[in-house]
Amino acid sequence: MPSSRHTPIELPPPIAAYFLADVVDAHSVAQCFTENAVVIDEHREHRGQRAIARWKAEATAKYHYTSEPLTVDVFGENVVVLARLTGDFPGSPVELRYHFAIEGDKVARLEIRP
Repeated sequence: MPSSRHTPIELPPPIAAYFLADVVDAHSVAQCFTENAVVIDEHREHRGQRAIARWKAEATAKYHYTSEPLTVDVFGENVVVLARLTGDFPGSPVELRYHFAIEGDKVARLEIRP
């Protein structure tokens, strides 16, 4: 029987930093974003690092999960990552698309969609 191996994907540095920070804390996640960045998740907009830190803290308190980036598509400064989230939420596991816009070495925009 053939064995399967996961081939690691290469994420752009700001995106890799986001997924690494996601397991640390809300402040670390917010630091991955530009000062005036926007996050759209569950049809709600969060603008600025403080709002992003608050969003992340609330999401972490509400759901316990791990995320595993599966694929990455890079279109210049725009990056789409398909990730599998597994946790204690209805419908787990689920695959979500993370639509990032990069500005320099930070994330300027993130929209999370099914």
